[in-house]
Amino acid sequence: MFSKACEYGIRAVIYIAQKSLNEERASLKDITAEIDSPEAFTAKVLQQLARAKIINSVKGPNGGFEIKKEDIDSIKLSEIVNALDGDSIYKGCGLGLKVCNANEPCPVHDKFTTIRSELRKMLENTSLFELATSLETGLTYLKR
Repeated sequence: MFSKACEYGIRAVIYIAQKSLNEERASLKDITAEIDSPEAFTAKVLQQLARAKIINSVKGPNGGFEIKKEDIDSIKLSEIVNALDGDSIYKGCGLGLKVCNANEPCPVHDKFTTIRSELRKMLENTSLFELATSLETGLTYLKR
């Protein structure tokens, strides 16, 4: 559903938010170890997220990645997805056909319209704070 970059990006941002809530910065090495991702690829994803102003990159010996505590609750999952994948998740054919629309639908067109609508709602209504704090309970995980 999401690109690999988006999957790693979401997991990284959740981890960074969790660290930021504890007033800590996350290093690239810590992030990649925690989310089980390749370092060079993850670094590029984090650059995109920093350019989109979702995370902050701090240079220097005490540097790393962080998110302002006061911003964590206002960042929605949809912002992360949009920064990395754009709005392609809401468009395109569920079967990958070049032409698929209301006038020329594929066999799953109508079902995908409903699913995409629900997905959009979930992404727009899920805050980073909600995801980061769910890790604290031990009921959710970033890797397995």
